[in-house]
Amino acid sequence: MPKEPAAVACKVCGGTVHEFLDLGRQPLSDAFREPDSDTPEFFFRLAVGRCAVCTMVQLTESVPREKMFHEDYPYHSSGSTVMRAHFAGVAQRFLDTELAVPDPFIVEMGCNDGVMLGTIKQAGVRHLGFEPSGGVAEAARAEGIRVRTAFFEEATAAQVRAEEGPAQVIYAANTMCHIPYPESIFRGVDALLAPDGVFVFEDPYLGDLVAKSSFDQIYDEHFFLFSGHSVQAMAEHYGFELVDVERLPVHGGEVRYTLARAGKRAPSPAVADLLAEEDTRGLSEMQTLRGFADSVLRIRDDLLELLRRLRAEGSLVVAYGATAKSATVTNFCGIGPELVSYVCDSTPTKQHRLTPGKHLPVRPPAAFRDPYPDYALLFAWNHADEIMRKEEEFRRCGGRWISYVPDVRVL
Repeated sequence: MPKEPAAVACKVCGGTVHEFLDLGRQPLSDAFREPDSDTPEFFFRLAVGRCAVCTMVQLTESVPREKMFHEDYPYHSSGSTVMRAHFAGVAQRFLDTELAVPDPFIVEMGCNDGVMLGTIKQAGVRHLGFEPSGGVAEAARAEGIRVRTAFFEEATAAQVRAEEGPAQVIYAANTMCHIPYPESIFRGVDALLAPDGVFVFEDPYLGDLVAKSSFDQIYDEHFFLFSGHSVQAMAEHYGFELVDVERLPVHGGEVRYTLARAGKRAPSPAVADLLAEEDTRGLSEMQTLRGFADSVLRIRDDLLELLRRLRAEGSLVVAYGATAKSATVTNFCGIGPELVSYVCDSTPTKQHRLTPGKHLPVRPPAAFRDPYPDYALLFAWNHADEIMRKEEEFRRCGGRWISYVPDVRVL
């Protein structure tokens, strides 16, 4: 009989977290290696479970934040034209609806290279970004963005409040799900947010992840996988209220959650609609989540079968997009250079390095075109439309894309 995993306590409410999926030993998803490096890699057990009390879906083991977010953190939010447009729209929305007060102040946690705050700066609005990863923080400063190279938490937020007064908006994109210590975050929000202000964050949505079987959204940085129900419970636990939600198409499906102090704003009908949809789907039920886990195992087996067959036939197979989430796919499925020759990626800091764990070589886009491979495994599937427009010549030359979301198929 396999040993039952040890029970862990929910990072939100302290309830018991019941595991439903084990993705095995995984490296840090952004720890790209020099080819001649002999430094031992850090590995941890990547498993995910659901709290029996507040329904929050979360990893059962967290990675120290300093190992993930540091000077050499390679991801730049402004690297995608789709995401640049997205963040410009977010900023304009805040300017139109939340910042029409004398001397407004907006704070972003995890501002990365400042792509959202750039629009705020151009509007002449007082702003501040928190960004613990030094390299991307410097990129933001180079654009004139005010950045504090620090983690947003109770102590740092209280210090900003003392120095600069309250913020009308505190915003985070693809950041809240990274943070396994929500109590300190909410204490910081409570300290810094104006009485009638809003705390807005957008992150991958559990509902989309389950519907698409996009298990690669589970990796070291994504500690929480939010749903409407679990965010509502988390907000209430810390004295806030979920007052609005909005479905977003970016990053494979996200939800933007708007929180306010309890009783300060009337909840939008969209909140009740999302909760009702989740109830209908049984999204928070263990039976649904175990069904998702079964789909993940099927995708692993189907993908390995396809890649082995293509290589046995002599086809050249490469991958496109050295994404953080591709570490989950390659390490869980056991995909090394014997199956996928290299990964093409446009990020200079990743090129000429090896992917975490399975050590696929990362090459620049020029390598993809000289010559084109027979097949390209699309790791960056959430940017599929943008990539396929860019690489139209690959298809015209007979190349074919391989997708594994929501199932394994050759496009």
